[in-house]
Amino acid sequence: MNPTDKPNLPDLRVSYDQGELDEHSAPADPVELFTHWINDALAHRLPEPNAFSLATNGLDGTPTVRTVLLKGIDERGFHFYTNYESRKGQEIAANARVAACFLWTDRHHQVCLKGTMSKLERADAEAYFASRPYGHQIGAWVSQQSVVISGREWLEQRDAEMKAKYPEGSVPCPPFWGGYTLLPDEMEFWQGRVSRLHDRIRYRKEGGVWVKVRLSP
Repeated sequence: MNPTDKPNLPDLRVSYDQGELDEHSAPADPVELFTHWINDALAHRLPEPNAFSLATNGLDGTPTVRTVLLKGIDERGFHFYTNYESRKGQEIAANARVAACFLWTDRHHQVCLKGTMSKLERADAEAYFASRPYGHQIGAWVSQQSVVISGREWLEQRDAEMKAKYPEGSVPCPPFWGGYTLLPDEMEFWQGRVSRLHDRIRYRKEGGVWVKVRLSP
């Protein structure tokens, strides 16, 4: 196939036959089910199973979306790290309500979340930053995320400057860089099934309690 050929998208189909999801046997806590599914993705060696799409509300009212990496889950929520001055950081500051989506294609699993975002403690950011490879630490200082730049050369010059300023083992966590946690109040699990009769189980927090229902596919 020539790279410039028009793709034959209408004929692309997958048979979903990896399992089933029943609302009666599903755990009462959706985080427990999420943990089971992401561990399943890890066990099957799927590429970057912690990657998820994060949707925020744009300052102009238009939703924006990008892919980020999950770096932790606890009672505070789902954690990731980024530049606070980035577009998503500015949008979260203006409206903390967000949506997220994990998709593990090979396992026919999808999890969609809605909830409220808040910043993690500075100690969390510093501890995680210290665990990152040297190049990643330098990259956090180099990138003025979401800002228009003159070209690749600008990045490479900044990279050289930051490496000269901060030798390996001495890179501090930038004050503009840190963690967020998404505390969900809704989680929907999708399990692909044959004939497109998929399983969709939605959990929603009502009065502090998770209530689960089955949705039509």
